[in-house]
Amino acid sequence: MANGKKLGLGFIALAVIATGTWIWRTASTDRNKVADNQVVLADFHSTDAEAIKRGAYVMRTADCAACHTQNKGDMAGGYKIETPFGSLVSSNITPERETGIGMMTERDFFDAVRHGQGSKGFLYPAMPYTAYAKLTAQDMHALWTYMSTVKPVKNVINENGGMSFPFNVRLAMLGWNMLFFDNTGFTGDAEGIDRGRYLVDAGGHCSACHSPRNILGAEKTGYYLEGSVVGEWYAPDITSNLYTGIGSDSAESLAEYLGTGTNGHAMAAGPMAEAIEHSLQYLTPEDLLSMANYLKSVPASNTKVPEALNANGDAMKLGARSYEVNCSACHGVRGEGMGELAPALANNHALQGNPTNAIRALMVGSRAVATHEKITGAGMPSFAWKMDDQQVVDVLNYIRNSWGNSAIPVAPQDVAKSRKTLSAQAKIAEGY
Repeated sequence: MANGKKLGLGFIALAVIATGTWIWRTASTDRNKVADNQVVLADFHSTDAEAIKRGAYVMRTADCAACHTQNKGDMAGGYKIETPFGSLVSSNITPERETGIGMMTERDFFDAVRHGQGSKGFLYPAMPYTAYAKLTAQDMHALWTYMSTVKPVKNVINENGGMSFPFNVRLAMLGWNMLFFDNTGFTGDAEGIDRGRYLVDAGGHCSACHSPRNILGAEKTGYYLEGSVVGEWYAPDITSNLYTGIGSDSAESLAEYLGTGTNGHAMAAGPMAEAIEHSLQYLTPEDLLSMANYLKSVPASNTKVPEALNANGDAMKLGARSYEVNCSACHGVRGEGMGELAPALANNHALQGNPTNAIRALMVGSRAVATHEKITGAGMPSFAWKMDDQQVVDVLNYIRNSWGNSAIPVAPQDVAKSRKTLSAQAKIAEGY
């Protein structure tokens, strides 16, 4: 009797899951019925030059190459993505039949990109279908057309092999989608007055990195673009907050940064450098300015300016001396920087928020992106060999509380954790 009851409950659970899956798929594919469901990508070879050109641009706005290109060739996957639930590897999205997406129809492609329903089951939101759901049908068709021109590459990928149980069970994403995924399309004029919002929220998927997430990996409502930890990096606040956000930047200066990686004050590194290298530098000046103007309109986060540390304190004096010896040659005695070769530290909003990126730069160095417009990316060496954890704390506290900056003290345990996580070198003993 007990076994029969368990069996019955099991069938009920399966029925609920199956029904939920059917309802979800029916609802989410409704917008995709205009797409062809007969010809697979491997057999589709578009000659529509205008559509291919538009699709190539959509690919750039969506930053597909940054995640789906590793060693085998364009779009062949293999890029490792660390998440709180384990590691994912980007899939092969070339038109190859066996290991790529060559057997997908256009409707299958739409379902995968806009709704997270891939050929192997539900996708994880590390592939930002939560944002791509807002891509217009015209842009999706153009992207499909462009994908037909990509060279097929055979490359076997085990996408979720680094995920532990139960996170490696793709069916679990059904529940996640029902809880957190709004799969409605973009509302607004994607080609006109709302162009900037469309580029930021749809293809650009800026909130995927710059909005904090809850314990289940969904973006927190009410904290749009207010900054978030992304792996070993911090994606900063890009709201109009004057303190930690981009409120004090002009739209023109912000557009310059997005398109070139630097505006003489901020310099892109890490994941943002990848986004600029593979995506943003290819956008038109008009689109970059539209994005900048939209970001400037985003309501400011609630982060407040803390009181600056006492410049006459012993630790601040130690930090000042260390800065003069180690940092001033590039960043200036007063934090004025060297234009496009070394960023200014004075009145630098990116330095005053979460210190993760600043700690990382001292631990393992940093390299700014090189772009078509600005081909010399600035570089910074590691100082881990030269500074112990307390010395790193002192110099960062000095930088973050001088020349118009105000920030809470850096925690020594955060520096120690970063040194360990990044496998940074220990300080060489004095007199060695």
